[in-house]
Amino acid sequence: MRNLGLTALCFVLLGACAGKPTPADIVDTERAFAADGYERGVKASFLKYSADDAVMLQPGPVNVHEAFLKTPDPDPNAPHRHLVWWPLWAGVARSGDLGFTTGPYGIDDNRIGHYFTVWKKQADGSWKWVFDSGVDADPSSEAGPDAKVDYLPLATARAASPDSASMEVRNAEDELAAAASDDLVSAYIRYLATDAHIHTEGPPPAKSQGEYESALKARAAAMTFSPLGGGASKAGDLVWTYGEARWNADGADRQGYYVRVWQNRRDGWRIVFDELKPSPSDAKD
Repeated sequence: MRNLGLTALCFVLLGACAGKPTPADIVDTERAFAADGYERGVKASFLKYSADDAVMLQPGPVNVHEAFLKTPDPDPNAPHRHLVWWPLWAGVARSGDLGFTTGPYGIDDNRIGHYFTVWKKQADGSWKWVFDSGVDADPSSEAGPDAKVDYLPLATARAASPDSASMEVRNAEDELAAAASDDLVSAYIRYLATDAHIHTEGPPPAKSQGEYESALKARAAAMTFSPLGGGASKAGDLVWTYGEARWNADGADRQGYYVRVWQNRRDGWRIVFDELKPSPSDAKD
C-alpha cells in the first residue's frame, strides 16, 4: 500500500518524480537519423524520420514526402557521397512535445554549413521532424560529432494554451516585421534572448550578445517578413515560425526564407534561434 501511495503522489505532484524534460531523446533521434542517412541515403532517411506534413526548403518550402516521392532513387552503382551532420545545440518545451536541434553539416569530410531541424513528438511517442533547413554558415570552428551537446534552458513562463502562445508570438512577429522594414538590427535586438543563436549565410553562427549585431549586419539593413507557418508546444512555452523574407541589395530585389524559435520567459517572448536562408540566386558569393 505504501508503494501505491508513493506512485499516486508522483502523479499528483505534476510529474515531479519523473524529472524535467530534456532534449536528450531528440538528440538521440537526430543521431539515429544522421546514421540512417549515412547508410541508406538522404531520400530513405528523410522520409523515415519526417512527419507527414514535414516541410523543407528546396529552395522554397515544400512537403518533403511530395518532393522526395517524385525524386528517382539513387543509382546504387554510382559513386556515393555521404551527407553528414551532428547536433551541438538543442532545446525542448516543458511539455516535452516540441523541440529543435542544430549543428554542422557537410559532404563526407567537407564541412559546409549548419542545419536546423524542428522536432515534434508523435501520438505513438516517437519523434519526427516537421521542419528542416540549413545555411552555408562557416562551420570550421565547430566541435566534432562526439562533442557534448549544449541544451537551451527550459522556459521560465508559459501561455494559457498553444493557441494563445501562437497569437502572442504572431503579435511579436508583426511588431518585429514593422520595425525591421526600417532598421533590421534594432528590430531584432529588442527581441533576442541573451543566449540566442543566429545563423546567417557566410559568417559563423552568432552565439552571444557581442556577436549578434555583426551577424545581423551581414544581412540587409532592412527587410520585410511574411509568415507562412509554424507551431506551438502544449505548454505554451515554445513556438517556431517560418516565412518569406524580402529585401533590396545593390539596387536589386532579393528574397529568401527565415525560421525562428521563440521561448516564453519572465520578461516576455524572446527569440532563441533565428536563421535567414537566401534563395540560391540571392546567396552571397
